[in-house]
Amino acid sequence: MDRPELYSKVRRYIAYISPYGITQLQFKNPYVIAWWSLAFPGLGHIMIGKYLRGYFLFCWEITINYYAHINLALLYSFTGQFQMAKDILNIQWVLLYIPTYLFIVWDSYRSTVALNQQYILGARENAQVKSFNISLFDINFLDKRIPWHSAMWSVFMPGLGQASNWLPYAFFITIWSIFIIIQSELLPAIHYTLLGQFNSAKAIIDPQWFLNLPSIYFYSIYDAYAKTVSLNKLFDWEQAKYLKNNYQSKEFLMPFCKGDERGKTMYIVSTFDHSTYLELAITAIQMNGVPKENILGVSMEKRDEESKLFDTIHSSDGLSLFDLPIILATLFCLFGSIYGFVLTWGPILWGIIGIILGFTAGLIIRLIIRKDVAGRQKKQRSPEVVLIIECEEHQLEVVKDLLWQNHALGVRKLILN
Repeated sequence: MDRPELYSKVRRYIAYISPYGITQLQFKNPYVIAWWSLAFPGLGHIMIGKYLRGYFLFCWEITINYYAHINLALLYSFTGQFQMAKDILNIQWVLLYIPTYLFIVWDSYRSTVALNQQYILGARENAQVKSFNISLFDINFLDKRIPWHSAMWSVFMPGLGQASNWLPYAFFITIWSIFIIIQSELLPAIHYTLLGQFNSAKAIIDPQWFLNLPSIYFYSIYDAYAKTVSLNKLFDWEQAKYLKNNYQSKEFLMPFCKGDERGKTMYIVSTFDHSTYLELAITAIQMNGVPKENILGVSMEKRDEESKLFDTIHSSDGLSLFDLPIILATLFCLFGSIYGFVLTWGPILWGIIGIILGFTAGLIIRLIIRKDVAGRQKKQRSPEVVLIIECEEHQLEVVKDLLWQNHALGVRKLILN
């Protein structure tokens, strides 16, 4: 006979925080995930959190691509050297490559659809997430970050933008990026390009390794951005649950509540964004003698927001505006690099030109589709949390100062006679 006590009451958690990183269920566009698997097998699986499968497929792609000479064949084909493309391909490895490649794209799409369903079920179950993990090796916790900061660190070196979220994953991407950069002779090629010695740059760079970089580089930027957006949403969700469970006491007497016979009642009303400062403010107020039952914290439900041009630490809606520009930047960079081997300026400069053209084209297309985004962007951002503190007269100024010190958006004293 089954023993119910052996089974957890919670079937699905939407996130898990370990000493090494944060893994979470997220709602993903399956077409975007399939694209990253198409661009470089393994990346799509890594993006949806199937790390072991993604690492294996990533290494498989590097190995098979190298022995089959896929990248060299692409270079020769797109530059019109069809006979050289035929000669360079290793048929034995190519025939191993094709069916597995198609499976990877299909499986990443299928897995994303299945995980989206699990996310919906997990979100409805609404189980509490442990937001802090400390161990012998590391400390990890939920925090809010600016998505563009994470993306910019990955601009400097693929993997750095992920280092604050999932250390083994960041290490994997960074080590492979360094290996491919060295094998492709990218840095000497950049040196010659900056000196205007374009023929030397074309001669030294290894296209078989170099053509791996656009997909890995732009994936790392996009993924760092996307993961930060998702973690910010997770932080807001977890903090809203914390406020509901701890600072919405039935004993709290709301302002203007009928039946109040205590005479003059004093309140401080303030607004916050979801952040660590909110909890610091609450803790400091309690330490100054205000009981927990006299503090009410309410997380506000938001109207569905339109996608924004740029995400900040307080917003997380520009992701869908960012996906097409980064996809087109990857494609244009790849083709710019390929044709750069036969054009005067070389693969480095033409790759950069491709990035600019692709990203700009993607952004313009997105703005045309959502032509009123810029107008909505001017609207003032609404606060995310309302905090009401009932206190005594001598505590008013202290509480008010503590709220301002912890980055309250607005504070107002409310004295009821």
